Amino acid sequence: MPAERPETLRVFSLNCWGIRFFSQLCTQRYEMIGELLGREQHDIALLQEVWSEKDFLFLKRKLSSSHPYTHYFKSGVFGSGLAVFSKHRIQDALLYKYSLNGYPYMLHAEYSRAQDEYLPHRMVQSWELLQFVRHTSCGADLVVLGGDLNMHPQDLGNRLLRSHTGLRDCYTETDTFDGCEDGHTLIAANHFSKKQDLIPFEKGIRIDYILMKGSQKVSMKCESLSTTKGPVADKPYPYSDHEALTAELALLHSEDSRQHGSSNALAVSEQMDVVAEARAVVKEGLCQTEALRDKATYLMFSGLLLLLLPLAMAFLPCFCSFSTLGLLGAVCMSLLLSGAMLYLLFTTHIKVLKETDDQMMLTSNDLQTKLTGCRLSGSPSSDGSPELQPLSPFKREE
Repeated sequence: MPAERPETLRVFSLNCWGIRFFSQLCTQRYEMIGELLGREQHDIALLQEVWSEKDFLFLKRKLSSSHPYTHYFKSGVFGSGLAVFSKHRIQDALLYKYSLNGYPYMLHAEYSRAQDEYLPHRMVQSWELLQFVRHTSCGADLVVLGGDLNMHPQDLGNRLLRSHTGLRDCYTETDTFDGCEDGHTLIAANHFSKKQDLIPFEKGIRIDYILMKGSQKVSMKCESLSTTKGPVADKPYPYSDHEALTAELALLHSEDSRQHGSSNALAVSEQMDVVAEARAVVKEGLCQTEALRDKATYLMFSGLLLLLLPLAMAFLPCFCSFSTLGLLGAVCMSLLLSGAMLYLLFTTHIKVLKETDDQMMLTSNDLQTKLTGCRLSGSPSSDGSPELQPLSPFKREE
C-alpha cells in the first residue's frame, strides 16, 4: 500500500433494495442514501441491489465531490446490482459470476430457513467466494468484504467462508457497537420488512456483514461498528428494507507473521469438519438435482411420444379438425421443449455440484495431510500452545 494511506478506513455497506417499479419509494430512498453518503464521508461505500444503472448514475452525480471514484459492475440482462463509491482511486476491478444462481422459475433470496431449497447452491457460492478471496488476496495488505450474504452468523456457508479465508466479523471484533439488537440488519421495526420472512426470528436476523483481514504488513482492528435502526429522523420511511452498516477500521503496521502464517491442529481440524459438513450438503444437492433431471427426461420423452398422437390422427379418418390437431401438437411441442431446457439446466447444475465436491475433496485431503504430517516444534506459540510445523514432502537422498 502507498505510504500515505489513512490510519483509519471507514467502510459503509447497504443492500439498497433498488428494484425499479417493484421496490417502494426507490427515487426518494436513493435521494436519502446520497445525502447520507455525502454527509458521512465514508472512505468506501459498498452498495448492493442497485439494479438500475440510472440510479447508479444519479448517485455518481450526487457524490461526485465526496466520492469521485466509482465502479458499477455490469453483468447479464439485469446487471449485478453491485456498485462501489470511493474517496480513493480504484486501480482495478474484477467481476466474478457464481456458477449456480438458483432456478429461473423460483426466487433465490433466503429469509425463511424452513423453506430454503437453495442450500446446496449457497454452499457452492460460499465455496466459490472463499476461493475467490484466497486466490485474489495473496499479495494484498488487507481485505475487506462487505454486503448482504443472506446467511446467519453460524450458518454453515458463513463458517466455511471465515474458517478458510481468515476473515473476521467486524460485529464480533469491534470495540464499540451502536445499532440494532444483536447486530440485526433485517428487523421487524423496518417499515419495508415482511414479518413472515423473519419467522421464527420475530425481532430480526443478521445477514449483512463487513468482514476484514490483515496481513503480515498491516494488522486491522475494528474500532467501531454501527447500523441504522429502521426509520430515519424526519423521514416517514427507512433507507431500505435492510439496515446499513458502517465500520471504522484501524490500520496498523505489523511485522508479526504468527497471527497470519502459523497453523495449528485445532484450526486445521475445524476446517476439516466444516468442509465435511459442506460436502454432505453438496452431495445431497447433487442427488436432488439428479432426481430433477430424471423428471425432466420423463417430461421430454412424454412430450415426444404425445407428439406422435396428433401426427397419427392427421392420417386417420376422424372428426378432429385441423385446429384441434394443431392445438394438441403445440401442447406436445411445449412439453418437449420444456423438458429439454430443464434437462440442460439440471445437467449444468450437476456438473457444477460435482466439480465443487471434487474441489472440496482435494482440500479435505490436503488438510488431512497437514494434520497427520505435522510434528511438534518444541517452542510454544503465542497463546502458549505448541506450534505445528509441516514436514517436508521430499526426502534427502543418502
